[in-house]
Amino acid sequence: MDKHIRVDMLRLDLLHPQVSGNKWYKLKYNIEAANKLKAKSILSFGGAYSNHLHALAYAGHLLSINTIGMLRGEECSNPTLDDCRRWGMSLHFMSRDQYRHKSEADFLSAMQEKFPEAYIVQEGGNNEEGRKGTREILDGIDLATYTHIGCAVGTGATLAGIVSASLPHQHVLGFSALKNAHYLEETIREYTSAENWTLIHDFHVGGFAKKNTELLEMIVSFKQRHRIELDFIYTAKMVYGLYQMIETAAIAAGSSVLLIHTGGIQGNRSWQAER
Repeated sequence: MDKHIRVDMLRLDLLHPQVSGNKWYKLKYNIEAANKLKAKSILSFGGAYSNHLHALAYAGHLLSINTIGMLRGEECSNPTLDDCRRWGMSLHFMSRDQYRHKSEADFLSAMQEKFPEAYIVQEGGNNEEGRKGTREILDGIDLATYTHIGCAVGTGATLAGIVSASLPHQHVLGFSALKNAHYLEETIREYTSAENWTLIHDFHVGGFAKKNTELLEMIVSFKQRHRIELDFIYTAKMVYGLYQMIETAAIAAGSSVLLIHTGGIQGNRSWQAER
């Protein structure tokens, strides 16, 4: 039976070859704030294949701003970090146990003391400046025809911005890329009072940066059919989840869905390196 469901995709991955997707929006006002404060560098956090650090490093290179990346885990080298180094980012590695404290006031205070001239941005650009930027993602889009808006979720900053910009009749679907991330619901409620959203926890395929054969096959077939590449960490799980929800009628016949492609294609190099 034809469900007559319309699905469009907002291609934020096409915004810029390096500062792609939602990273553009999350960095925009952070860079502006750093400049206003006359900070001599911008410091942020991420993993070894961090899209956020990759985008920040290039933005710093482009704008002649020093950047500092605080990395989770043992010192390593890969294509993402090689790019960051080439673009002038200073990389510092810390244990996973240390990294777990990255959002705590005492940790951030110590980090500021160690790098006194740096402007600090939370992991993934998840601060007020980052969320201010994500509220602009839907600018210029005729939203009235959509019943649903979908996006992948990591820190929740992008989802919060999209919810704030959505229309009351729309249902915003956030597809968590993390396992057991129910805590994000409370976090997102701190950023928006709107109730027209749901955080979905069923399609992470094992957890952050995890993958399985079905997900990878879908990425390949989706690119062959639509000529759009999905990153396996975020956007592929969103599309995979949407397919399942349409199949099970969790999204009703006659619905119209706008999916947000949040970029991050460079992260696929971690998967491709295994092939």
